Amino acid sequence: MSENSAASQVDVVVVGAGLAGLTAARELRAAGLTVQVLEARDRVGGRTVNHAIGRDAVVETGGQFVGPTQDHILRLATSVGVATFPAHDIGSSIYVKNGRARRFAGGVPPDPISLPDVGMLVARMDRAARQIPVDRPWDAPRAHEWDTQTLATWARRHAATDGGVELLDILLGSVFGGTAADVSALFGLAYVAGAGNEYTPGTVDRLMSVAGGAQQWRFVGGSQAISIALAEQLGDAVRLGNPVRRVEQYSDRVVVRTETESWIAGSVVVAIPPVLASRIDWSPTLPAAQEALFQRMNFGGLAKCEAVYSEPFWRASGLSGQALFRDSDVAVSSMFDNSPPDGSQGVLMGFVGTWGARHRGGRNWSDGNDAERRGEVLRAFASAVGPRALEPTEWIELDWTREQWTRGGPTAVLAPGVLTGLGQCRDAAFGRVHWAGAEHSDYWNGYMDGAVRSGEKAAAEVLSTEGELSWNNAS
Repeated sequence: MSENSAASQVDVVVVGAGLAGLTAARELRAAGLTVQVLEARDRVGGRTVNHAIGRDAVVETGGQFVGPTQDHILRLATSVGVATFPAHDIGSSIYVKNGRARRFAGGVPPDPISLPDVGMLVARMDRAARQIPVDRPWDAPRAHEWDTQTLATWARRHAATDGGVELLDILLGSVFGGTAADVSALFGLAYVAGAGNEYTPGTVDRLMSVAGGAQQWRFVGGSQAISIALAEQLGDAVRLGNPVRRVEQYSDRVVVRTETESWIAGSVVVAIPPVLASRIDWSPTLPAAQEALFQRMNFGGLAKCEAVYSEPFWRASGLSGQALFRDSDVAVSSMFDNSPPDGSQGVLMGFVGTWGARHRGGRNWSDGNDAERRGEVLRAFASAVGPRALEPTEWIELDWTREQWTRGGPTAVLAPGVLTGLGQCRDAAFGRVHWAGAEHSDYWNGYMDGAVRSGEKAAAEVLSTEGELSWNNAS
């Protein structure tokens, strides 16, 4: 065809230069294939991004924490020379309810009214999660029953009061970027089941905890350092600022088109959020069920806000910098000490839900102006660690719902009916097209480890079909 002379040719095109896409590209190149990575942004890393504070330190404005059973991201980081350090977890945490701050130790907030409910609810969630096959949640014995109701409804039916569900929402805020009313019970319980690995069952505690949980470590130099290192290894095989607009499949090849270039390949790995993948112009069109699923895999609403100080002053008062907020007019769900490993500066980081009923008068946090948003978050920080929190030396905010190539965070959330009706289409190859991304992983779905797992899996799929799907340069 005429496009062959104008188009560049490689064995595999990878769409997206986040952890999933770069992992897939690395695996494919190691197997001897030629690869071209096309990234819409002007940077690599996807939902991991560093922000410099001072000359020698960074904070992460996207994904940052890793923990036990997240073996794939930890192994990858080691291979590219990125080390971990413990997330700060020394001192008392703070629980803020109705404007009153109370200290507590461990991961259990001091709420005598709701706490018994939450303890019972967590135990029941763990038991239910153990009934779910991680790779086939729709085959769970009670899958259809659980997928016809929200996680909030399921929780109330298991004796949790509104207060218990509200506390569950706070704990889930940074996991889903939403509430228990936003997701189906089956999806929520399957998410818990996936908070482990092939040898260790997932638990709610592992999702929520610092010590022994998903927030145990951070990466030296920030999590984006892993993607930067991978991109350096791939060199010219990574092109930035090239959003893919159209993918055409033929019997012997795939043509991938950006606004300025075309590439011919034998296979394609699409490693971008599913809802964005559904917006590519496909020829032929995506299978109807798969397109319907991708369009329903919308992200939660989450922002990360960070205040920088000359020192981590809260540590002198015996505080860990961690807090949970249960005030209806506060958008922040949880707070962490995000300071550099040497403590040379102090950083408080808050996970902020950008929309929902928690906000005063139904107002969405994203609707406020810069000063309003900053003031609301800093007042929440100050309620936990004192008035010095009101005067940071630097303010950093990233609202992921406004990121053009992500459109929310931290992960896709599935409403009732989606998983049992369409879930089996999630990873199904579409001809020569294979899927990757954090949402295409059974374990640690939505996390950095899930992204790496999905990239490895997609590369293995391509390699398994390499001979069968060879393309013809002379066509």
